Amino acid sequence: MSDFVVAIPARHAASRLPGKPLRLLGGEPLVLHVARRALAAGAREVWVAADDERIAAALAGSGVRIAMTSPSHASGSDRLAECATMAGWDDATVVVNLQGDEPFAPAAGIRAVAETLLASGAEMSTLAALITDAATLFDPNAVKLVRAGNGDALYFSRAPVPWPRDAFATDRTQLPAGEAWLRHIGIYGYRAGFLKRFAALPQGRLERIEALEQLRALEAGFRIAVGITPAPFPPGVDTPEDLARAESQLASFAG
Repeated sequence: MSDFVVAIPARHAASRLPGKPLRLLGGEPLVLHVARRALAAGAREVWVAADDERIAAALAGSGVRIAMTSPSHASGSDRLAECATMAGWDDATVVVNLQGDEPFAPAAGIRAVAETLLASGAEMSTLAALITDAATLFDPNAVKLVRAGNGDALYFSRAPVPWPRDAFATDRTQLPAGEAWLRHIGIYGYRAGFLKRFAALPQGRLERIEALEQLRALEAGFRIAVGITPAPFPPGVDTPEDLARAESQLASFAG
């Protein structure tokens, strides 16, 4: 599948890791690694929605296009809505929102988001992976999700949901056998028209409580189709510790 575009929001003023897009990974800017993953997915176009000219300079000659967007956007989707206008995409264009801190995003996973959107007919799509340990389930930085029988998202939360009442009444150190939990992967698909509509929605109560922008769409009554990722998504880079881990991981890939 190649009839989709990838847009990467890249915010220089990240709170937990200032200057994150330009932090070096293997001697190259983090955002350049992400851009290469998007190019490898076979998208028709790859755009980086930046808020700083230094990001544009770091991507010179990489084959991606740059949209210089406002530094005041509250979320990545808001930034990409401006990018969609600048890029001139028509409302039917399938857009994959690849976070700017995913240097190991698998090409198959990027394509799967677009495929899930088209197959479901939902307004949005995203991916999930199985949770295999209790520590991840209880980690508030690992977002969990619950799906309906048709594959649509029912809810996203930083809390461990669903809660196995009887099993966790006696032991919370391991997951009950025969059950499955899902970790959300922060990659999204939508058509450009809905992306603009989503960004124009007021922030919802659930979004404010959980600090998860995808809840804005659910609270407004829109569908989010959830596919299971066809390839592993290693954790993204949010902190200096994450960057050090990514450096080790990159070295192991190179070896």
